[in-house]
Amino acid sequence: MVSRMLGFVREAMIAAALGAGPVADAFYAAFAFPNLFRRIFAEGAFNAAFIPLFAKKLESDDRSDARQFANDVASILIVILLLLSALAMLFMPALVGTVVAPYFADTPDKFDLTVLMTRIMFPYLACMSLVAMLSGILNSTRRYFVAAIVPVLLNVVLIAAIGIALFVGAGDVEIGLWLAWGVFAAGFAQLVLLFFAASRVGFTLKPHLPRPTPEVKQLIILMGPAVLTGGVLQINLMIGRIIASAQDGAITMLNLADRINQLPLGVIGIAIGVVLLPELSRALKAEDTAEAVHLQNRSLEFALALTLPATIGFLVMPQPIVSILYERGAFDAETAVLTAYALAAYAAGLPAYVMIKVFQPAFFAREDMKSPFRFSVVMVVVNIVGSLLLFPSYGHVGIAAATAISAWVNVGLLAWNLSRNGGFRPDKTVIKRVSSMIFASLVMGAGLLVALSLVASTFEAGGLLVRTLITLALIGCGAIVYFAILIVSGGIEVSRLKRLLRRG
Repeated sequence: MVSRMLGFVREAMIAAALGAGPVADAFYAAFAFPNLFRRIFAEGAFNAAFIPLFAKKLESDDRSDARQFANDVASILIVILLLLSALAMLFMPALVGTVVAPYFADTPDKFDLTVLMTRIMFPYLACMSLVAMLSGILNSTRRYFVAAIVPVLLNVVLIAAIGIALFVGAGDVEIGLWLAWGVFAAGFAQLVLLFFAASRVGFTLKPHLPRPTPEVKQLIILMGPAVLTGGVLQINLMIGRIIASAQDGAITMLNLADRINQLPLGVIGIAIGVVLLPELSRALKAEDTAEAVHLQNRSLEFALALTLPATIGFLVMPQPIVSILYERGAFDAETAVLTAYALAAYAAGLPAYVMIKVFQPAFFAREDMKSPFRFSVVMVVVNIVGSLLLFPSYGHVGIAAATAISAWVNVGLLAWNLSRNGGFRPDKTVIKRVSSMIFASLVMGAGLLVALSLVASTFEAGGLLVRTLITLALIGCGAIVYFAILIVSGGIEVSRLKRLLRRG
């Protein structure tokens, strides 16, 4: 939550300084490229394959074997990352012209700036791949806090970078370069912090000459199909950015809308995925199928309890949210409206994004990478076709809508396959509670629509403080209505809610 909130501060500062102009487009396109590889290979494929194998070694009470496995993997990973980084830096102009933002070639200055920024930021991929491995080690030993808090460093460094750049009176291009070097520095800072955190729990990485042990070969085999599966959402976003590069400002607006949409996904969905995968791996290692199904039911319940009202909120009042977060400086009212449309389109798929994080670990924990892979291929095809069909008529909003549609297709296929093979059985409790959540969310949404119509004129005429107070009041009233209905209908137990509040 801290990371996401600081992320809003970062994005608001960038939006105010650069608006949706060419430098902002160049920075977001450049930053998205190493981020894409990080989420596919590091957080996606690597963790999906590494954590179950590592967790099973820990479950066997053989820490020395687990330590040796980690060192073997790190040795090969470092070599791969060095080679990948060298090749990417060398062929960066071609990559930008074909993968990152091909339509930028029509604007040479924008294209050249994107190439330079991507080269500066690409080593971030190497750092974050090792960070993902160290995070997997800590999560498998049930040390979640440090791995969860390190992303805060990226936002802190970038906020400092843009703050200093503005203080010294830097121009747009200089601000963009300050941000690029900030990403570079933040990657190394996160790696150093996690290295020491892993060392404190007895897992100091000691790389050696790479050797393809049977365990490492198994990891590589498992990673193959997971390369697409784990990063399919990022592939969808990349496809959207490629198409969006034909519309000035579209990449920036999509990025800012997705930043808001990522708040519940990052806080709820990714957190569930991080904890659920090692826990499912342990349950299945112990052949406790009932515990595995119970974990999934409770995870789904928890995920939707907060995601459904967030989805309705983003659908009903995207413009007030975008306005108070970004509308200042170079980011004008017209751009805020266009960004709000994209937010609503992304939000339509938010429950699906979160449920993917609940269902995919069930496959990964069973070392079944092929099924999610096949479903991911379908998802990518749906996204490409949808984007190409919707973009000519709806611009960047069509791209966001196609991403949401493809997410629902993916989650439907995941749930169908798990149910058919006995990997997931929704119990009576989860059916009752989710039904109550849907009803409470719809009632809340209807109330927000009425309230918005009553305060619309005041909101439009008011300044930032008035708009912020109105938006926070609407969100607060919506939350009260939602939880009140949930409690009355039995969607959540009062005693459980009290326990959660005490812990909070």
